Amino acid sequence: MVRLWIALGVAAVVFYIYSVADCALFDRSRVRGLPKPVWLLIIILFPVIGGILWFLIGRGRRRSDVGRRVTAPDDDPEFLGKLRLDHDQEERIRQLEKELAELDDNGPDNDQTGRRDG
Repeated sequence: MVRLWIALGVAAVVFYIYSVADCALFDRSRVRGLPKPVWLLIIILFPVIGGILWFLIGRGRRRSDVGRRVTAPDDDPEFLGKLRLDHDQEERIRQLEKELAELDDNGPDNDQTGRRDG
């Protein structure tokens, strides 16, 4: 029977330390119910019960994307801006290719380096 009490005592101390550390290091924006310093005070004053309350009530869960509204690509400003950049880049490439084609069509006599071929 003594071993059981010792094991329960060790488990309570481990749980107490874990709950204090978890509350202290937990993201403040995800804490529910009470402010974070109040939760720490509750955990310290009521070790086991405070830790249980922290994990059941105070510790918020990670937000999932379940409630996130999915929008079509043509409604997303970031996507539209990327399309605009892609279109501008393609237009610049077309213009450069056109200028290169014109330079090739001019032939070697109109070489802009000032040299004449032989």
